Amino acid sequence: MSQAKKFASQADMEEKKITFSQISEHAWAYTAEGDPNTGIVIGDDCVLVADTQATPAMAADVVRRIREVTDKPIKYVVLTHYHAVRVLGAAGYGAEHILASQDTRDLIVERGEQDKASEIGRFPRLFQNVETVPPGLTWPTMTFTGKMTLWLGKLEVQLIQLGRGHTKGDTVVWLPGEKTLLSGDLVEFGATPYAGDAYFKDWPQTLDNIAALKPAALVPGRGAALTTPAEVAEGLTGTRNFISDVYASVQEGVKAGRDLNAVYKDTYEKLKPKYSQWVIFDHCMPFDVSRAYDEASGHADPRVWTAERDIEMWKALEG
Repeated sequence: MSQAKKFASQADMEEKKITFSQISEHAWAYTAEGDPNTGIVIGDDCVLVADTQATPAMAADVVRRIREVTDKPIKYVVLTHYHAVRVLGAAGYGAEHILASQDTRDLIVERGEQDKASEIGRFPRLFQNVETVPPGLTWPTMTFTGKMTLWLGKLEVQLIQLGRGHTKGDTVVWLPGEKTLLSGDLVEFGATPYAGDAYFKDWPQTLDNIAALKPAALVPGRGAALTTPAEVAEGLTGTRNFISDVYASVQEGVKAGRDLNAVYKDTYEKLKPKYSQWVIFDHCMPFDVSRAYDEASGHADPRVWTAERDIEMWKALEG
């Protein structure tokens, strides 16, 4: 850690191989070697897309692949949470409705502009053709609290808030008839969970709530699609272990009265042997430990990340 690291993912410019695969009768996964995933549900009369990619130009590739398997209209876009890299491509689908939890809409109101500027600065490669993003923010046209059921013809699709974790507004897309789940960033696979806006104390229970549904297949926020119950269990366990390991280390440091810089260095070294091979490990750790330090110090809700705060934090911990 003696050599300063380039900020966030600004050094990550390698293009990833995209996979578009069917994981159950009505669900498909658009994945890209650890880049943000998109989940697709093809119902009897229309299509639902969960998580949009970062720009309309990038969404166009998702649409192209959907059109290889169906000509049904894309009626619904679901925002599993508010992060810009997940929502700013929404305009590219021409959907009739953009759906989100009320908690997610509240976060867009509170911090959407700051998050947009922050994420574009962190992930230059993931905002390809950023000029195609319409001015302003992506707003849901319909919100819900707790649970909402959609019918795509005879196909039942449930949007459910199972608890806080990655953000306070996290929503999963659940197909009860085929035990298939689109998790958003509540679950990652072979990719480091980003927890800069997380609720560390709540996240493990939320993962237990996902496990209680007994998914047979799952599209995680990042990483390969999980197509067996064993793979789903592995994804849940890996995500839970990482969140628990970060928070346990940070709690220990806070109780000992150590400052953020010291706690970060300790936690990084503790977790590096087990998790450093995961995608975006070096990117996520400063943000994750900063949020965990706040939560362990009594700050119940995440502070707003701005482009300026990002750089200040990175210089303090990695400079």
